[in-house]
Amino acid sequence: MTGKFDVNVLFNHWDRFLEGFIHTVESSIIALIGSFILGTIIAVMRISPYKPLNWIGTVYVEFIRNIPVLLVTFFFFLGLPSLGIPIGGFTAGTLGLMVYTASFIAECVRAGIQSVPFGQTEAARATGLTYMQTMLHVVLPQSIKIVLPSIGNQFINLVKNSSILAVVAGLDLMYYADLINADTFLPLTVYTFVALFYLVLTIPLSIGVHYMERRFSSTDR
Repeated sequence: MTGKFDVNVLFNHWDRFLEGFIHTVESSIIALIGSFILGTIIAVMRISPYKPLNWIGTVYVEFIRNIPVLLVTFFFFLGLPSLGIPIGGFTAGTLGLMVYTASFIAECVRAGIQSVPFGQTEAARATGLTYMQTMLHVVLPQSIKIVLPSIGNQFINLVKNSSILAVVAGLDLMYYADLINADTFLPLTVYTFVALFYLVLTIPLSIGVHYMERRFSSTDR
């Protein structure tokens, strides 16, 4: 019966649950690092005084964040092989997550950059620093600290969005859950355990974000 809850499903299929969980963690970590780096670069381009860079950054953010993450993932999973570039589901899903999340992180970082007093940028440029040196050594360290809680929320969303890997056979937690459900016909049990596995990842992240919000808000007083 599909409504039956059987805890033995967890123990009987522990190896597949664990393998999916590990792949989900691996994909999330890679996408977290990649999206933070890419998002920061795009943010700097967005506020760049050089119009071509500004235009590229703006187009990237406005285009990517207004289309579904599934479509971005399909671009890598189906689009690249059609161009003769073979790519697996895990890689395609991770790249889709990275590119999609970077557009949101870019906006967070851009807001942080714009909150740093412009006088600091002028002072840094007056000492002989280039635009990129000013961003790297003066502006970005302050701006990222300001928006770290917002970036943390985007990281939580990324972990939840990692379930998109299941659609492209990315060997993640949802992918193996679907296989287990096909064998057991116990969706209530299978997906309840999947939800608990995701909570193991997202609850510590959420606690960390709340901690950063309290710490930085008390520092600003």
